[in-house]
Amino acid sequence: MGRDLSALFDPISVAVVGASDDPAKYGHAIAAQAVRANGRRPVHLVNRRGGTVLGRYAAPSLSAIGEPVDLAVVSVPAAGFEDAVDEALRCGARAIVAITAGFAETGDAGRSRQQAVAERVRAAGAVMVGPNCLGIADNTTDLFLASDTFTPGGIALLSQSGNLALELQLRFAPHGLGFSRFVSLGNQADVTLVDLLADCARHEGTQAVAVYAEDFADGRAFAEAAADAGKPVVLLTAGRGDASARSAQSHTGALTTSADVVTAACRDAGVQLVATPRELTVVLAALNGARRASGQRVAVLTDGGGHGVVAADAVEATGLTVPELREPTRQQLRDTLWEQSAVANPVDLAGMGEQDPGSYAETVDALLAAEEVDAVLMTGYFGGYAAAAGGLGGGGTVLANGEQEAARLIATRHRATAKPIVVQSMYPESPSCRTLAAAGIPVFSATEDAARALAATAPGARRAGVTPLPPVASPLRESGYMETRRALEAAGLAFPAAREIHDETELLAAAEEFTGPYVLKALHLLHKSDAGGVALGLAGPDELLAAFRDMHDRLGASSYSVEAMADLTDGIELIVGVNRDPRFGPVAMVGLGGVLAEALHDVAFTLAPVPADHALHLLRGLRTAALLDGVRGRPPVDVAAAAAAVETITAFAAAHPEIAEIEVNPLLVGPRGVLALDSRAVLA
Repeated sequence: MGRDLSALFDPISVAVVGASDDPAKYGHAIAAQAVRANGRRPVHLVNRRGGTVLGRYAAPSLSAIGEPVDLAVVSVPAAGFEDAVDEALRCGARAIVAITAGFAETGDAGRSRQQAVAERVRAAGAVMVGPNCLGIADNTTDLFLASDTFTPGGIALLSQSGNLALELQLRFAPHGLGFSRFVSLGNQADVTLVDLLADCARHEGTQAVAVYAEDFADGRAFAEAAADAGKPVVLLTAGRGDASARSAQSHTGALTTSADVVTAACRDAGVQLVATPRELTVVLAALNGARRASGQRVAVLTDGGGHGVVAADAVEATGLTVPELREPTRQQLRDTLWEQSAVANPVDLAGMGEQDPGSYAETVDALLAAEEVDAVLMTGYFGGYAAAAGGLGGGGTVLANGEQEAARLIATRHRATAKPIVVQSMYPESPSCRTLAAAGIPVFSATEDAARALAATAPGARRAGVTPLPPVASPLRESGYMETRRALEAAGLAFPAAREIHDETELLAAAEEFTGPYVLKALHLLHKSDAGGVALGLAGPDELLAAFRDMHDRLGASSYSVEAMADLTDGIELIVGVNRDPRFGPVAMVGLGGVLAEALHDVAFTLAPVPADHALHLLRGLRTAALLDGVRGRPPVDVAAAAAAVETITAFAAAHPEIAEIEVNPLLVGPRGVLALDSRAVLA
């Protein structure tokens, strides 16, 4: 069930420590908001000088209030913070909102102070948001402990930025969106983003959760909580660049960026990932309510060819489709529209809307009824007749009234169907568009926003969920080639026969244990091929010995591996690796491998471990997936065996937290199974 945060969002009483009449102090803003809900619960103001604040009695201390305090907001200078928290705990506080800054964000000393306070809070059985936060608000319980007022609604915002909340407040308004809760995360010394997400998932007044996070701390726990939320979770995050890949020692590490990790975690957990506050608003507007498309087929309705073509391109750019309508639907549209109207998709009224605004509603009705349509995007001038009515004389009034009636009919049809409708209009604030918006139809001024909104309602990528981590295994002490190979073999991964050798005598003895052709590898080199430390296709002992002498003269390695050469005929080389992310834990990568793995960059990412069924889905999603089924007369390869190998490798890596990077490259998949031809590991 997660932590009990009831005292944080619906306390019995509230005290603002550091309340002030000075508008320059944050304690003034918090106090002014807190007293707005004075009828819901006792609200006490505390100022060390006593007297009055905001015309109300201000106690000189929490103890002077003379009764228990359930929630204390602490907005005092850093030097007095610990004393204020300790006094709040002595007065029975079950929750603390710590506004005060100057802790972990300032360095190690501040982090130590913060940790000590958090430990005392937890020891007392209390919870604390912050420090270094901007407060909280809960419109469902009339709790106003932030500096600003938030319009009530169904969105819980969990944010590391206060200004972002203010921007979203402005962006939400045209779409009728509002906030159930707002929490400024601060340093998350005690209550974390994961705690808050889990609580908002249980909160009846919250329909969707919006998150702005720069630091996930435990990103895997966030993904797990989001996957279990049962409500839409939309994430806006920053810092998704490629800096994490700069020091990587394996292909897997070099190919894995922070953006890949976050994107994979969000896809696995079913989180909508967005890049800007505007996109976050668009997605939330689309998800407001329970309406979802059953497929990805979109009908575009326009009253001008240009808008229709642009909208169709925008829809397809999101991964949705704009299919040609079937003949029965087209005939129904021909019977409704005039001769010059286009009815294939996009459907273009071609000026008929100006003659008969009701044609918009009739066309929407036909498209929503069509079996081959999962959602409708209406784009262009609709809304303009009502907006321009005053400048068009009596005819303008007739058109405006007709458009308004069409809007009412579309709204009625919308309420009767489960299919989403989204509108892009040149006049989104017109009376007709406001009628649509009031009925729950998202209206946007930008075509790309309308397309993104539809994408948010459509079935997305396969939601894999987050597979639990396996029990921790006995750690690897050495990560050399042979040690890593033996450990993977013990886990169930097949390799060709191999022997470690140190000199010519051992090399010739190894050649007698299995027949050629042979492979010779210089060990203790992470990238053996790049250094000329791999020789392939050595037909017999003489070629093997010659290759050994040449390689040893060049590299002088302390040991080598003699291996049976795998039959590469009809095989496909894959790469499977796991990189341990500091926030999300083990992250797996699968893709087309071999020496060109980085150049081809045909890879997919997911949180590890990876069950075989999900691995199969990832392999089938590669750009070069057609190779797996055979091309130009080649037979198909055993993709199921490859998926099972992915499960083995990623489960092994997930059970070994001491491994920072591990990969098998190439993993040869052929018509009759798989063989791991090379592996490497890097200990943390």
